[in-house]
Amino acid sequence: MRTLPIVFLLFGILPALAQEPTVDQIMARVAENQARSQDMRRAYVYNQKVLARFHRTNGKLAREERSEYLVTPTPAGVDKKLMHFEGKVQRKGQLVSYDDPNKEIKELDIDGDLMRDMVNDMTSDKDTKDGIGHDLFPLTAAEQARYIFTLESKESKDTYRGKPVYRVSFHPKPHQEDGADWKGEALIDAAECQPVRVSTNLAWKMPMAVKVLLGTNVKGAGFTVTYEKFDDGLWFPVSYGGEFHIRAVFFYARNMSVSMVNSGFTRAKVSSKIAYDMSGK
Repeated sequence: MRTLPIVFLLFGILPALAQEPTVDQIMARVAENQARSQDMRRAYVYNQKVLARFHRTNGKLAREERSEYLVTPTPAGVDKKLMHFEGKVQRKGQLVSYDDPNKEIKELDIDGDLMRDMVNDMTSDKDTKDGIGHDLFPLTAAEQARYIFTLESKESKDTYRGKPVYRVSFHPKPHQEDGADWKGEALIDAAECQPVRVSTNLAWKMPMAVKVLLGTNVKGAGFTVTYEKFDDGLWFPVSYGGEFHIRAVFFYARNMSVSMVNSGFTRAKVSSKIAYDMSGK
């Protein structure tokens, strides 16, 4: 009769072990959910605020730009309409305000060109429905194929905002030459296998030859994105930001930061969808 307790014990343990997914199973579900979420995001209009800052190495603000957009879906992606803009630039030791992002500056304006290129690259990726480039956070199936994932916390022992999460670390596979540039950590909602927070840092260092010959270096580069769940099961990135230090051709050095906040999500009107369909004929 002693075998009966053992049998009951096995029946209790084996299902629990079977229910705990592997990191490959978790990330496969994440990839499926990412594809589904991208499709759902095209149905929503939302507000977006972007703040970009450049500081000199002495800590003084060199330039700051605050932009607010109304983001609406289109058949190919999203359309961003600038609703409000505020800018500040340091000129001759004083901060000068301006309200036109395209205002011509007569003096050499490396900061202005670099800031707008950086903000555009970080927040306006044309291949996504949220503007965030897939290559920054390896969550889609195509990006995951370039990385190695490790389940750092098993059995959902970690929590984030009061909910169980899996803590998954990642780094590029060896000998990747196609943009696998990041290492970091992702917190995955244990119940729905949706990312709730992902942080990345550059997985490589600038070669010494480049530093010496060109006087160029990038360090401290990292990005973080957080997601929230909305109506109809929609998961959307609500905050996103990155910061790093760059030194270029010996004379130029800046500490750069960009942050983005999405809010005010509402479903696009049916009439707007019809209009898009008619325009595509």
